Amino acid sequence: MSSTEQIIFYATNFSPYAHRVGIALEEAGANYTTYLIDTRNKPSWYYRVSPLGKVPAIAYGGPHSPPDQPSPQSEKLFESLALLEFVADVFPQSKLLPANPVLRAKARAFIALYQNYVNDLFRDTFFVGKPLVDALFSSLETLQGALPPTGFAAGDFSIAEAAVLPFLARMFLFLEAGLGKYTAEDGEKMKSTFASERFARLRRYLEDARERPSFKKTWGSDAAQIEIGKTLPILRRPAP
Repeated sequence: MSSTEQIIFYATNFSPYAHRVGIALEEAGANYTTYLIDTRNKPSWYYRVSPLGKVPAIAYGGPHSPPDQPSPQSEKLFESLALLEFVADVFPQSKLLPANPVLRAKARAFIALYQNYVNDLFRDTFFVGKPLVDALFSSLETLQGALPPTGFAAGDFSIAEAAVLPFLARMFLFLEAGLGKYTAEDGEKMKSTFASERFARLRRYLEDARERPSFKKTWGSDAAQIEIGKTLPILRRPAP
C-alpha cells in the first residue's frame, strides 16, 4: 500500500474515538482531508463508508473525489483501533508500531488494559452516574502499573498513546470542569485522589503525551473541549 493514496478522514469534533485516528494521522505526517459528520443528522451516503454510521472512518485510495462523494473504488475502513493499526502499517516511518515485537506487544497490551478495564468504568462513572469511583481508581492503577518509569507505554510514542490519550485527557479535564453525572462527593474524591501521589506516574504520563504536537493540533484547547462537553446532555449532572 502507498502512503501517497488519497485519505479522507471522517470524524466529529467531540469523539475521542475519532481523536485517536486524528492523532495517528498527524504522527504519521499523512496528507489527508478531514470531513466532519453531523452524528445527529448523518447523511445517507455516509453509510456506504461506515455501515453503522459511526465515526471515525476512512476512505482510502481510488480516484480523487469530494469527501461527500467518496469514490466507489476507494477502500472504506472503520473502527478506531483497526484504523490505528492501518495508519501505522501504511506509514511505517512514523514508528507508531515499534519494530521490536516485545514493544509491539506492550503497546497492544496497554490498549487492551484500557479497553477492557478502564473504558466502561469511565463511561459509567462520568456519563451514567454509577457510584464506581473506587473501581475506576483500581482500573487506572492497573493501567498505570503497565507504564515504564519514564516515557510512554512502549518507550516511544505509539498507537498505545493514540488509543488511550483521548480518553484520559477528557476524563481529567471533565473532572476539573465539573462535567459528568457523578455526585459532588464522588467528584471531590476523584479530584483529591488523582492529585495524590497514588497517581503521580499517570499524571506525568498524561502531561508528557499532551505536549505532543499531534495532540495539540487535534485537541484544539481545553476551553473548546469544555464548551463542547457542556453541550452534551450525557455530561449534565441531574439537579439535586
